[in-house]
This record gives sequence, structure tokens and C-alpha cells, in this order.
Amino acid sequence: MAFDVQDLFRRHSQELKRFLRRRGHSAETAADITQDTFLRVLASPPGEVCSNHNPKAYLYQVSRNLSVNHHRRESLIQTTDLDDAAKVADPAPSAERVVYSRQCLAQTRQALAELPERTRMAFEMHRLGERTIQEVAGELNLSTGRTWGLIREAYRHLLTRVDNL
Repeated sequence: MAFDVQDLFRRHSQELKRFLRRRGHSAETAADITQDTFLRVLASPPGEVCSNHNPKAYLYQVSRNLSVNHHRRESLIQTTDLDDAAKVADPAPSAERVVYSRQCLAQTRQALAELPERTRMAFEMHRLGERTIQEVAGELNLSTGRTWGLIREAYRHLLTRVDNL
């Protein structure tokens, strides 16, 4: 007996989805199991020895077996609500991250101390004091172009002296 899978799919796929929905599956899962049913039938149709074969009953049997397997797999998997997991996660950095950050901070302090006084002051006033270039230039009695140059020098020096800045 030859199976016309396309004809069976057209005639029975919606019925199988409704059947699986009644067995407690979501619409997406029912559609997936229906597709798997037809793939299974296509891959291994019933043997030729069955002369009184009912294709619709065979489809329902395959989908029922796949449904049971799916429920068994789902019962083995523990799920966790992501909101609950966020409450459990520690927002504090790891010990390694703390040590690494302290080392970078010490390297930054050392690199800033190596800079000429005026360059260090321009950089600190702009980056740490959150002043504009014009404000820094006015306070140091420099042009804005020269102030930009000093800050760029400080950045370059820090990039060469501090790991992964």
C-alpha cells in the first residue's frame, strides 16, 4: 500500500493539530508534533503486510506516541522563571574582577603621576571634573587647541601604560 503523504497532510493535518491541542499542547508544539508525525510516516510507512490499513488511524497513533514522548521529555526538564533567577543572581562583581579593576586603577594613578603637571591638570579637569575644553583652557590660560592637545597626550600616555583601558 503506497502512502500519498501530501494528500494525507491536506486532509488530516488540521485535525491532528486540534487533537494535540486537546491533549494539552500549545499551538506551536501541536504544529511541531504534527509536522514530526508526517515526517515519521514519510520516513517509515507501515509495512506492506497490513492489507487492512487505515492511514488516518496510523497518523493518530504516531502523533499520540510523539505527544506522550514530548510530555515525558517536558516532565524531566526543570524550568526556572527568569524573573526569579534575576533575584538570585549576585550583581556584585567577582573577586577576580575586583582585583583586576584595582590593578587598572593603580596603573592609571601611576600613569597620571608620570604626566607633566599642566597635562595632568588639563586631563583631570576635563575628564574627572567634567569641565568643557573652553573652561579648562580659560583656567589654565591656554588656547582650546593647545588644551585639546594636552588632553590627547594624556590619553595616549594612559593607553600605553594601562592594560585594557
